[in-house]
Amino acid sequence: MVFSSLVFLFVFLPITLLIYYISNKKMKNLLLLILSLIFYAWGEPIYILLMLFSAVADYVHGLLIATFRGKILAKFFLLSSLLINIGVLSFFKYADFFIENLNLLLGAEFNLLNLPLPIGISFYTFQTMSYTIDVYRGRVQPQKNPIALAMYICLFPQLIAGPIVRYETIEKELIHRRVTLQQFADGVRLFAIGLGKKVLLANNIGLLWNSIENRSFSELTVISSWLGILAFALQIYFDFSGYSDMARGLGKMFGFTFPINFNYPYISRSITEFWRRWHMTLGGWFRDYVYIPLGGSREGKVKLYRNLFIVWGLTGFWHGASWNFVIWGIYFGVIIAIERAGLHKLLSRAHPVIQHLYFIFFILIGWVLFVFDDLTLGIQYLTIMFGFSGNPLLNHQTIYEFYTNGIIFVIAIIAAMPVVKVIENNKMVTILSPFIYFAILLLSTAFLVNESYNPFLYFRF
Repeated sequence: MVFSSLVFLFVFLPITLLIYYISNKKMKNLLLLILSLIFYAWGEPIYILLMLFSAVADYVHGLLIATFRGKILAKFFLLSSLLINIGVLSFFKYADFFIENLNLLLGAEFNLLNLPLPIGISFYTFQTMSYTIDVYRGRVQPQKNPIALAMYICLFPQLIAGPIVRYETIEKELIHRRVTLQQFADGVRLFAIGLGKKVLLANNIGLLWNSIENRSFSELTVISSWLGILAFALQIYFDFSGYSDMARGLGKMFGFTFPINFNYPYISRSITEFWRRWHMTLGGWFRDYVYIPLGGSREGKVKLYRNLFIVWGLTGFWHGASWNFVIWGIYFGVIIAIERAGLHKLLSRAHPVIQHLYFIFFILIGWVLFVFDDLTLGIQYLTIMFGFSGNPLLNHQTIYEFYTNGIIFVIAIIAAMPVVKVIENNKMVTILSPFIYFAILLLSTAFLVNESYNPFLYFRF
């Protein structure tokens, strides 16, 4: 992973930008498609065919839906498109999950398929579905240029881990776009910030969680268990938001404006607010394509809560083919339903510190459910956190972990707050910003060269 990251930074990306900028305007989409396919083939060459199949299928379906718009055939072709996309996603991501559970229910011994999960399939499948649904709704016109549509689906900056870019967001830019010097500079700035989040913050804070997660639970203390899940909470935030910033920065360098995916989620005072700030493109997708079509909150309390549980069950399942993700999603659905039922009004009267402590408490429990695929381990970890396991409150190892990780915790917590915006807007910082971003790039590269721990957590989804 480290070698691949360095090759991407110093070989693939500079060559791609150079080829793109010197190419003829009419050739840019084709070149960007080819370069995106090369990027994807770097890790999974065979699954290029799967991605191209999705592009061809949705290109044809988009044209057919538009041709028969207003007629029953349009609905038929929309359903056909959705079945193909959901079918492909289900086969590669969920087939073994269904086989395992079928074996448990029936006492059968069906063989697992053991298919490797295509990287980014959850992201680009949702993008392709948004295209055909919006064509059916009349929100966008069908793309008549197959190269442009294939490039939208395969576009490498956001292909692997989002943000989920809807077709309507970049519809015009697929055909007409230009890159100004200011836009390129903004892209470099965003990319540097994202790389710094990932390499300098996520990787370093993640080392503590990696150490605690792989330790025998009998060796943990109550304090170290809370310290570990806090480290994971910060790691996954800087890992995923860092990737999203890098994707947005690269998008700007190629003339695209991708949506913001994170808005300082850890300053939230409720779980509802958190999910308006975390992975915003996924939340928006489920809102517009599942929650609202089901009736949203328009058809009474009973259907409102039903819709919430459906959406959050699907949100959890989207993250992975494991029961812990489903329970994780339903866990948040229950809390959000309770907040909608009146808890939110009650919380609004409490002191902001109380509101924030409430949020931190429940979000950390949620991350325990998320991080352990084995629910038994997750429950064991929770018993340690709440002192039900007989583990000590504190020991010398925990004190050492506080001592050695204190600085990175402080830096990470400050970086997760909007105070960063205030610092960036300072006149002196503005003047020095080119040197600051260059220093971030330089430090990040140095860390990549010297460190072997460089996971991208959301690649698995």
